[in-house]
Amino acid sequence: MPKRSELRITKRAVDALSSGHADALFWDHDLPGFGIRVYASGRKVYVVQCRGPAGIRRMSLGEHGDLTAEQARRRARSAIGCIKRGEDPVPGREQAAAPTVADLAGRYLEAHAAVNCNAHTRKAYRSALRNHILPALGSKPVTEVRRSDAEAMHYALRDTPRQANRVLMVLSKMFSLAEDWGLAPVGSNPCRFVVRYREGMRERYLTEDEYRRVGRALCELETESPMRARAAAALRLLMLTGCRLTEILTLRWDDIDRKTGEIRLRDAKTGARMVALTPAALRVLLAIRRVPRSPWVFTGSARDTHLASLSKPWLRVRARAGIGDVRIHDLRHSYASRALALGEGLTMIGRLLGHTDVGSTARYAHLARDAEKVAIVRVGGSIAADILRMEPDVGSDVDLPAEDGIPAAEPLRPSSAAA
Repeated sequence: MPKRSELRITKRAVDALSSGHADALFWDHDLPGFGIRVYASGRKVYVVQCRGPAGIRRMSLGEHGDLTAEQARRRARSAIGCIKRGEDPVPGREQAAAPTVADLAGRYLEAHAAVNCNAHTRKAYRSALRNHILPALGSKPVTEVRRSDAEAMHYALRDTPRQANRVLMVLSKMFSLAEDWGLAPVGSNPCRFVVRYREGMRERYLTEDEYRRVGRALCELETESPMRARAAAALRLLMLTGCRLTEILTLRWDDIDRKTGEIRLRDAKTGARMVALTPAALRVLLAIRRVPRSPWVFTGSARDTHLASLSKPWLRVRARAGIGDVRIHDLRHSYASRALALGEGLTMIGRLLGHTDVGSTARYAHLARDAEKVAIVRVGGSIAADILRMEPDVGSDVDLPAEDGIPAAEPLRPSSAAA
């Protein structure tokens, strides 16, 4: 049973609720089991949760706006009574066909992904559903999917552990929503105890010399054609901002605020965010020739399209710079690595990269430790220099005995600078 809260669900209280960056559930103080789920997108759905003869049951009552708070409260009382008596709170549903995973997938894309995810993420989710989840489980009723089914689908993708984990994540989110929507019993998520595969973390960062070679290769690329000049500018902006590839490719002219020196990313992976422009990045943008009547900074072959990919230009740059193992996404990692080398902390780097999950930034923790070691050597060396200059020549005439085969240390003497 949900924990009793101090909130009383009223129109004013619901209007004021916010979930931050993640979905959140708020329960009513007066009516146990009556609550409202607030999504990160701002969508608010009244829910009810209660224990009946068949176990705990959670179901949606309707969206805030379609229902008033008092209408939702009356529905909640009725639903709680039905659940406790072992009755279905939705009349006539016994005759309805049990929803399948394919039915759930359609609702997931329409009610969740379309509202909470950007176009790039929605495309990835549709791919996971089309290529893996629906072929394996699409015709199976939601209530009959078991942990063994999720494990079998996950195991079939074992050769690509990252993809296997992403597909499992999509399936898990679908079943979490199925519980909220009353399509599956609470706690029945078949992905709940499936162990994810370990994902090998790729680590490739550009060195100072490699950055210089890439810079020369980009200068050569931009002289070959207008299209390649735009690609070169896009690659420069990737390196100067640490942005994701899709954030740069889909950049619009009205996203750029020259007065404040910022880019407003309206549809970034983790939601809208601001990216400050350095003078160098601003120079790159100002040098781009704007195509009339096109909203895109990096236009494609047609005026109304943006560049779809930088793969081919990057292959040319890699070959000329002699860095054949560097992917475009490694430019983002290199940005983080350089920030650490310059003394920025992980919290600031997470903000620069647009991370909302600290776990995403934690991959750079070992680089932070390396930077700390360099700082310790630098600071300790500075202090040691003062100590060595100031240390009195105590016992300079005494020979220190060697110990365990280690040569005796020479006594410390003032340096010529201290003298």
